[in-house]
Amino acid sequence: MAAVSLRLGDLVWGKLGRYPPWPGKIVNPPKDLKKPRGKKCFFVKFFGTEDHAWIKVEQLKPYHAHKEEMIKINKGKRFQQAVDAVEEFLRRAKGKDQTSSHNSADDKNRRNSSEERSRPNSGDEKRKLSLSEGKVKKNMGEGKKRVSSGSSERGSKSPLKRAQEQSPRKRGRPPKDEKDLTIPESSTVKGVMTGPMAAFKWQPTVSEPVKDADPHFHHFLLSQTEKPAVCYQAITKKLKICEEETGSTSIQAADSTAVNGSITPTDKKIGFLGLGLMGSGIVSNLLKMGHTVTVWNRTAEKEGARLGRTPAEVVSTCDITFACVSDPKAAKDLVLGPSGVLQGIRPGKCYVDMSTVDADTVTELAQVIVSRGGRFLEAPVSGNQQLSNDGMLVILAAGDRGLYEDCSSCFQAMGKTSFFLGEVGNAAKMMLIVNMVQGSFMATIAEGLTLAQVTGQSQQTLLDILNQGQLASIFLDQKCQNILQGNFKPDFYLKYIQKDLRLAIALGDAVNHPTPMAAAANEVYKRAKALDQSDNDMSAVYRAYIH
Repeated sequence: MAAVSLRLGDLVWGKLGRYPPWPGKIVNPPKDLKKPRGKKCFFVKFFGTEDHAWIKVEQLKPYHAHKEEMIKINKGKRFQQAVDAVEEFLRRAKGKDQTSSHNSADDKNRRNSSEERSRPNSGDEKRKLSLSEGKVKKNMGEGKKRVSSGSSERGSKSPLKRAQEQSPRKRGRPPKDEKDLTIPESSTVKGVMTGPMAAFKWQPTVSEPVKDADPHFHHFLLSQTEKPAVCYQAITKKLKICEEETGSTSIQAADSTAVNGSITPTDKKIGFLGLGLMGSGIVSNLLKMGHTVTVWNRTAEKEGARLGRTPAEVVSTCDITFACVSDPKAAKDLVLGPSGVLQGIRPGKCYVDMSTVDADTVTELAQVIVSRGGRFLEAPVSGNQQLSNDGMLVILAAGDRGLYEDCSSCFQAMGKTSFFLGEVGNAAKMMLIVNMVQGSFMATIAEGLTLAQVTGQSQQTLLDILNQGQLASIFLDQKCQNILQGNFKPDFYLKYIQKDLRLAIALGDAVNHPTPMAAAANEVYKRAKALDQSDNDMSAVYRAYIH
């Protein structure tokens, strides 16, 4: 984007990282947030989200001049909601101006009417008026001042703005010099990363846990707003790496504030094993929220550097170690293999397995960890690479309830919602059921799009219809777009969703419960794998229908 002349209050299109241009407004930053060094930039609040960011001036364009251009190249539902929010903001601003103008006219008419009534009809009255002229002018001036003040207040403030002013002021609220902005604000700074393209959010303080009627089911809301993505490839540029005597690598954010408005990072040392599609985003968010993390990855060359010698070493040097690997075999090898997790376990050490595996596998791992005096929690996650990067995963946990509580700040950093489901094995079962539904739905989407094609119907029109109906969702839109664009870059590997379908079918078999829909979907994914689609996104199941 070319550099433009902009000022405070302007509506703009802002380009943040790899995200598409998004509508926003240039506002004053919080007083305690320093402006980044280097190139000129503005502080922008984005519409339709709770995001704020410092944006370089060359990444900004005036809103009105480029509106049509941006609408043509961005078609997503959330993008349209953001544009609608801008238009609503403009309507409110226009209504405010009209109301203010109308009230000013009323003031003038009232003053004129008052002057007509007080106009003298005789010489005596003229003399009386002359004697009291100074007093009358003074009173009229005060009256005018009072009326104008009231009119201005009524005309310039929206109901939302007045409601905000009447409510108690919350901690972390933006400074008064941002009062011209009538976009709803939430209260707490979620996280700050300095730098010209760094983003952070205003978020409400985490509320008390919501108690459910079922004592085995615990759920609490961690965050309802999206967090800016930080890809793992950028981690080494953002971190300071501290070599310890053991040879493991302890890493922590080099330029972030350790404690933000809603997350106080635990003082426990955190370990993380496995830096794949999901693990990389999780580690990024742990670091961004101020946790100190020691990492290890099975394939060091994948990230360009070996950040830890062995799983056993990471576990022995950390209080809580998380792991996120691909399947049951990898999960067992990580714990039971040479220099594995089990060799680093001693009384009090904590192990959290976030892999999606079957209940038998996770139960076996829990038993061997506990037999060494360790504490165990299973915590598979529902989501994909994008949600992992954004810190918007859904975490399903079971096992040691105390360990679950100890992981609170970590779960808040990596996810939006966390569920505690009771004894070990419950989270694995629930995760397989969730992925069974998701995988079957994806196969149905692919089936529908291919049927539309062979019957001469527009696939784009089918997507437009679905997006306007009850099935509308981000998942549906993204996966259909993948198919329409022929872009199957993995966000959730096809081979892993097929693995989850296979495990879910086995779960049904174990309790003699039929799963015919999952079984049919599984066969389609197996065909896609035979067509060399294993390492593509799950949406590549579409290719099983066209070959």
